[in-house]
Parts: sequence; C-alpha cells; structure tokens
Amino acid sequence: MMLTGLAAMIVCLGSLQNTHADGIHLPIDIMIDVGHGGIDSGTTYGSIEEKNINLQIAMKVYKMLKARGYNVLINRTGDYALSDDNEWLHSRSRHIRDLAQRKELAVEIVPQVLISLHVNWAKNRRESGPVILYQKRGQSYLLAHVLQQKLNGLYQSNETPRTGKTYYLLNRTESPAVIVEMGFLSNLSDRARLTNPKGQKEIADTICEAVREYLVLCGNLHDGEKRDAH
Repeated sequence: MMLTGLAAMIVCLGSLQNTHADGIHLPIDIMIDVGHGGIDSGTTYGSIEEKNINLQIAMKVYKMLKARGYNVLINRTGDYALSDDNEWLHSRSRHIRDLAQRKELAVEIVPQVLISLHVNWAKNRRESGPVILYQKRGQSYLLAHVLQQKLNGLYQSNETPRTGKTYYLLNRTESPAVIVEMGFLSNLSDRARLTNPKGQKEIADTICEAVREYLVLCGNLHDGEKRDAH
C-alpha cells in the first residue's frame, strides 16, 4: 500500500465506512469484532440468529467500555457483512473476504486487545456455558483466562480456555486476541440468557470487567484512566 496508517486503511480497505470509534482516536485500546452479519447469520435456532445476538451484546460492551474512558473500535454496528467492504481481495469466497477484512482492520489499527464475540452450538443440547479461545501467546492466554473466570462465575460453569489453533483471526493477528463464545444457542438456559436484555447486559458487564482487569494486570492502563482528547 502506498499510503500508510489510517489513511491507507480508509482508501485501500474501505473499512471505516461501517466501523465506529467516535472519530478513531489512535491508539485503540480495545477492538470489538462482531461475528457474522448480513447474509451470514451464524448459528440459528428457529428465527433466532447469532449475528443479531453478537451485535446486541457487542454494542453494550462498546458503550460500557467507552463510558469507562477507553478508546474502543467496533467493526460492525448494523446487519451487514464485512465482506461487502472488501474490494481489495479478489476471491470468490465471501467467507474468505469477510475474514480477511476483519484481520486487515486489526492489523492496521493494532489494538491492545481484540475480542471477537460469537455464540456457540452443539448437537448435545446439555452443553452449556462460555468458551474462550486464545492464541498461542502469553498475553492472549491471560486475557482468555480472565474472561473465562469471570464468565464462569456468571454462568456458574467450570470451563477452561482452549487454544484456537484453526481460527483465521487468531492466527493472523499480532494483537492479543480471543474469541468469546458467549454461550450455546442450542441450550435452553443459555439461549434464554443470550436473547434476554437483562442477560445480555450481564454478559456485557462481565466482559467489560474482565477486559478492564486484564489491562490493569498488564499495566497497559490504570483502572478508570481517561485519555486526553486528541
């Protein structure tokens, strides 16, 4: 790319037309990757679609973190596919273009933390609870551990973080990144929590608290620190 930094991303990727960070004040503390969108509904249960749950909870997380003074970027604020923005990768696969667009935005922004929000599914409908997937790096594991511990407390579960060996975004992103599977749409109890505004708020609160704790542990930001206006 001939241009560099933010200008290059805007011109070459077209990412920011559907990306929200209130003016994009760099550096970005937290990037929220909202799973699926548009033609890609993710997992479903009847008329319930994962893409909508991801967005509803992601917007809550975004607003909560902004209120705490963090610089936050969210890569989807409506029901559209990020592959629609990708005019630079010549691939017939919409899925590949979508993943590449998410990755390229993270590479350009270089957030201190990247959290990708998703909802799980299993044939065994008794499977429940949050599952956190992490990169093979210490900071990613620490972030996953804190998130898993906090969400286990909310769900009263006993899951442990897992390596996301085959996940494109985790493998191609330098920033500490995790995939947060926020519960199983196939499980009755999880589904009720994921689709209920009160349950969604509890999940968002828990994710925010875990991210805050991680940043404090890493010494990246102090609790409640506000960045100066740029």
